[in-house]
Amino acid sequence: MADAQHWTADDTRAWIVEPGPDSDKYSRGVLGVVTGSEHYPGAAVVGVEAAVRTGLGMVRYLGSERPAQLVLQRRPEIVTVPGRVQAWLIGSGMDPGKLTRDESALLDGALRGAEPVVADAGALRRVTAGAHQRSFGVAESLRIVATPHAGELGTMLSGLGSAADLDAIRAEPVRHAADVASRLGVVVVLKGSTTHVVSPDGVAITVSGGSPWLATAGSGDALAGVIGALIATNAERVLADPSCLPEIAASGVFIHAAAGDAAAADGPVAALDVSEAVRGVVGRLLG
Repeated sequence: MADAQHWTADDTRAWIVEPGPDSDKYSRGVLGVVTGSEHYPGAAVVGVEAAVRTGLGMVRYLGSERPAQLVLQRRPEIVTVPGRVQAWLIGSGMDPGKLTRDESALLDGALRGAEPVVADAGALRRVTAGAHQRSFGVAESLRIVATPHAGELGTMLSGLGSAADLDAIRAEPVRHAADVASRLGVVVVLKGSTTHVVSPDGVAITVSGGSPWLATAGSGDALAGVIGALIATNAERVLADPSCLPEIAASGVFIHAAAGDAAAADGPVAALDVSEAVRGVVGRLLG
């Protein structure tokens, strides 16, 4: 495995798409979102807010009723009916053991579709099972970005028949992330104080920095929203060459870390503070 590349502001800037005079909401990217649940509705609000602040044309939210109501209260411009999307964000705030039939169908539809997918939290078990059992094909798995923390990566490894405890993963994070990425054919974003983005061929990108205040409930939901938005805005490039997904994911991690720093400038932060700070980070990167 080659040495990991350290991601920078200049690297990130290359993946922020600015609208032009002929842009419309569809050409700017539409992100389909299936996140949140009756038990964890706030994850949907945090992720959608982060996606909107990253800069895209539309968010199409298709989660359950309670989080949908909260999303619309926060962002009335969100669309809540099915339709065209360029990418998906799925799984944040969803318990894989408590999914309804409708939620399961939405997750599976996204994973088996043609669009790139950011799979977080409650969708990770389906990614592991689906790619391992080939219930969705290799082409589909290559368009998936999985965003586990160390504990969730351990669960994914267990699902693949490999034992790995938290201490082992923390001692060799890139090796364990690369194991999952290569066996499932997905991009793995292993979240932590230093985040490691690893492609199926073992290429690794390291993103360090970000305030320690980012260690708060919902922070990962914000990260998933940023990555999903960047993928949606770069959808044509992704469909032409999915190998660019690790770079887009690393750019999302960089923006999220910078938003954490910005939000923490005045003290402790909550996840929604980070989502709101994304807009300023993107503006400064472009400026």
